[in-house]
Amino acid sequence: MSHVFHRGSGLPTVARASGCELWDTEGRRYLDGAGGAIVVGIGHGDASVAAAIAEQLGRVAYAHGTMFASEQLEAYADELAPLLPLDDPRVYPVSGGSEAVETALKMARAYHLARGEDRWRVIGRQGSYHGNTRGALDVGGRGPLRRPYLPWLGLASHTLAAYEYRCPFPGTHPAGCGARYAEALEREILASPPGTVAAFVAEPVAGAGLGAAVPPDDYWPAVTEVCRRHGVLLIADEVMTGFGRTGRWFACDHWAVRPDILVLAKGAASGYWPLGLAVASGAVHDTIGSGGFTHGLTYSHHVVGAAAGRAVLRVLRERHLVEAAETQGKRLRAGLEARLGGHPATGDIRGLGLMLAVELVADRTTRAPFPRPRRVAEHAVAAARDRGLLLYSSTGGADGTDGDLVMLGPPLVVTDAEVDEMVELTAQAVEAATAS
Repeated sequence: MSHVFHRGSGLPTVARASGCELWDTEGRRYLDGAGGAIVVGIGHGDASVAAAIAEQLGRVAYAHGTMFASEQLEAYADELAPLLPLDDPRVYPVSGGSEAVETALKMARAYHLARGEDRWRVIGRQGSYHGNTRGALDVGGRGPLRRPYLPWLGLASHTLAAYEYRCPFPGTHPAGCGARYAEALEREILASPPGTVAAFVAEPVAGAGLGAAVPPDDYWPAVTEVCRRHGVLLIADEVMTGFGRTGRWFACDHWAVRPDILVLAKGAASGYWPLGLAVASGAVHDTIGSGGFTHGLTYSHHVVGAAAGRAVLRVLRERHLVEAAETQGKRLRAGLEARLGGHPATGDIRGLGLMLAVELVADRTTRAPFPRPRRVAEHAVAAARDRGLLLYSSTGGADGTDGDLVMLGPPLVVTDAEVDEMVELTAQAVEAATAS
């Protein structure tokens, strides 16, 4: 009997990992087509990152952020700052994506209080995912995850997500979609009491909730203008898309988005250390400073986390992995389209860089999803695992209940041969899961 509160049953026991491969204790090899949960960017088993962590552990393992500054953290922030899509960024390190979102929400509240405004409402998007802590779950829009905890939620509201495969504006699609999404956001702002909306939270490219859904090019300029006009802070959630995943350092870079607050995690430390980042623009930071920021976490500003993040940043640069994500992402997408584009259950193949998804449907013509009891996504992931490939899945995107998709987000070090193997095994898994 195990004393661990496991996240699944019958799981293999991991033994070692290298690059894009993992092995279990039975000696079986798995090709990591999902980077875990779209986490691992620089590949498994990088000795230089392990050495940087060990070296810092040998000097100082922990010093509380209210008692000491750290040369390691200062150096990391200085090296990261020029890459970030914010003006004069100020980095608040935490232990993961959910903590980073909670910190960002508090930053938004503190900013408005410092300006003498009692803004408290936050707007997210339908179908979105921003974490599993209470505030992050509230601003997220995934019904199945929210449902057990609804008595604790309700301060946030939600607008339409940019989900072009199921665009709600068929009459204007695709040229006028951005303006229509922006109008929907503005209606949501105006539906709240005047002067109460503090922030709008969205992923530049939707992650697990809607499976790498890329917005139309006119989306971000339009919604940014609405936020600015109403004094609403823009929080960009790049927990999944950051650090090269979409073929740019940050997905905001595809549309020159300059958020007020940026949220990062996953690829920041590539799974080598629990690290998240809430980054405020200089203007937000300086305004909060005048009123104080009532917030704190035991493991924030962690000196070893900074060492891990700094080492990962160096590997990303030295191995040109952001550029690799764009190149290999094109190869992966082309392979998926060639192998699965004509399959009757393939509704859409989408994404940017090495964050791609295949949405599976019961009817390609009507885009009708499979009924949830079929568990098509789960069967596809299981079929892939049986073949030695690890995929990531999501459900409920079509209408909050039905909807199946599988995601691929391998480490950015993936080789041509590994990409081709992922394509073939993904196709076999989809074929097996939808055979009936």
